[in-house]
Amino acid sequence: MRTSTTQIKHLTLLAMLTALLVVLAMVNIPQPAGLSITFNMIPVAIAAIAMSIPGGAIIGGVFGLISFLQCFGIVGYSAMGAALVSVSPFLMFIQRFVSRVLVGVITALIYRALKRRNVKDHLAFTITGFSAAFFNTLFFMSLLVLLFGSTEYLQNLMAGRGVLTFIIASVGINAVVEMIVAAVVTAAVGIALKKSKLI
Repeated sequence: MRTSTTQIKHLTLLAMLTALLVVLAMVNIPQPAGLSITFNMIPVAIAAIAMSIPGGAIIGGVFGLISFLQCFGIVGYSAMGAALVSVSPFLMFIQRFVSRVLVGVITALIYRALKRRNVKDHLAFTITGFSAAFFNTLFFMSLLVLLFGSTEYLQNLMAGRGVLTFIIASVGINAVVEMIVAAVVTAAVGIALKKSKLI
């Protein structure tokens, strides 16, 4: 009976987080270079906290799938994605989808490690939210440069700058905002879910 109740809770939470991802996909804040400030890593962090690796991987995958579909103008639009998906849909799938699944898994592992060290809930939730946003930016930008760095589109964006300079210039403010918001909101939601006995 307990297992059945837990499964129902998890399925309900997965559905809610998926719906939230769809909404968040529509409210990205556009920035230069075709990038945007996004808070989609918050549901991934919450899933990783509540359902460990399976939850992080599933919701990370949903985020990645939405991000990939945006390259085709589905569930929002990504100017950069639209420009690069024509180069290689397969590589774009790796950059958009696979990276987000990995972020979900890594975030879950970080939360698990924090709990094993008896880190207090509020701090563990905060670090987990921060980590989700940090690794999302790290993997997204690293794979962008690695897989598409030689394309004309990215070369024009880089405008002769080095890789590190380009990344900092492109996501410096974005990344800081995303990490702070993800840390604060994940902590608040995590505490609320804990009090509601949903995690």
